[in-house]
This record gives sequence, structure tokens and C-alpha cells, in this order.
Amino acid sequence: MEYSPNKMKETLEENDFNFKKKFGQNFIVDKNVIHSIINKAEIDGETLVIEIGPGAGSLTSELGKVAKNVLAYEIDTTLKPILEKNIQNNTKIIYDDFLKRNIEEDIKDYKYKKLYVVANLPYYITTPIIVKFIEDKLNIDKMVVMVQKEVGNRFKAKPGTKEYNSLSIFLNYYFTVEKILDVSKNVFIPKPNVDSIVVSFTKKERLKLNNEQIFFKLIRDSFKQKRKTLKNNLKGYDLEKIEKILKKHDFDLTVRAEKLSIEIFVEIANNL
Repeated sequence: MEYSPNKMKETLEENDFNFKKKFGQNFIVDKNVIHSIINKAEIDGETLVIEIGPGAGSLTSELGKVAKNVLAYEIDTTLKPILEKNIQNNTKIIYDDFLKRNIEEDIKDYKYKKLYVVANLPYYITTPIIVKFIEDKLNIDKMVVMVQKEVGNRFKAKPGTKEYNSLSIFLNYYFTVEKILDVSKNVFIPKPNVDSIVVSFTKKERLKLNNEQIFFKLIRDSFKQKRKTLKNNLKGYDLEKIEKILKKHDFDLTVRAEKLSIEIFVEIANNL
């Protein structure tokens, strides 16, 4: 299929397809954006690509041309007749709720050297999808995902910015997070209310932690009330130990969590 707004509209109408708000359906129709995503993802013939929410298959079809295999998850079964026409032979669609799947089980029979996630993620479940990949302990080499601009800015936020939060640190512990592309809301049907951003997550060597549970609890508690200082947010902690580390980095207990880098949080966690 040639992907243009008119052509896609025609195909969807031919199949009596109705967009469903509850699934956050906004289908991309711009070939240039699709090709930019694929080029930046650097997929090759040894890569298994997982896609979530293929929609009408505009990205899915192109992924199949460069990957060894594509495994896509689509919750809306009414898209089946449209998707099955457009996908490559090396592509499999599982019609189910991605968040309920055992991904390890789904991919166990595939042979590949690299595991990538490439997707235009449904806005309403963007964060749960990314967290699922981490919590399921899948050995993902890279994720290249399109998300709502505001959410993407939080994912890649640096210390000292208003977007920086506990999720920024959580993701930064596992991945190097970078912006690849700004995407206008005008390249989707139906047109969403906001612009999007394509963000890449590349697996990196993790900082040495004595105890991940302590670290993640410390992060959550530090950002519990974002406008409060560490002294207020971390009342149940050994504040003397924390202050000792902070002073090494020219901070004290009146600092807010958004000012501290992941390295400082790791150092604090390792000393608690």
C-alpha cells in the first residue's frame, strides 16, 4: 500500500473500520517519517523487532523489509483484514493486549542477534509498555518509539530541568535516552491534539548498585512531593549519611530531587 492520508482513509472505509478512542488510535501516514524512524533504528537482517500497536500497518510493512522478523501486538481485532494485506511474510501479528502477554514465551522460538522495539506507542499506555519491557527483564538492545512530545521530554530530561522526574532516572539507569525526531500531529489520521517525538533507548552499562530495591525506593521517595526538599521527602532515612554525600557534591538537605544526577542518587543508595 502507498501510504498517504487519502489512500489509508480509502482502505479503512472499504473495511468499515471505525477509530476507537479507548485504544488511542492515531495512524501515521507520512512515508518520510516512517523511513526516518527505520533509518535511525539501524535495523539489520539479524534483528527481531517487536512492535506494539501496528494500526493499519504503515510502519509494520516497512519494518518487515529490513528486519529478520517482526512480531507485532494489536489489541483491535477489527484491524486484522487490513493488517494481513499489508505485512511481509516475516511478520507475525498477535491480536491481544500486549500488557498481558508473556513476551519471553512469545519470542522463545525466534533466532536473532539483536532485539529491538520499534513502535508508534498508544499515548494512553506509553509508560506501562516501556516499564513492562524493563520489569520482564527482556534483553532489549534498543527501543525507538514515537510518544507524545511532553512524555518524551520527561523520558530524556536532564537534572535541573522541570521535566526531570523519577521516571527519567529509572529509564536512565537502564538506557541512554535521546531524541531522534520531532513529529507534527498533522502526519496522523485522525489528527491528535498534540505533537509527538521519536525517542531512542539504547542499552548501556549500568552504574554499580549494591541494592536496586533501595535505589528505586530512594528515587520514588525523593520525588514524592516534587516541590519539597530532600529533608522533607526523606524523613524516614538516615539524613546524616545522605547529607555527607550531598556535601561532597556541593549540595545540602535543602536541595530538591530534580537537581541531582543519577550518579549522586546511586552514591547515596550505596551508602544507605
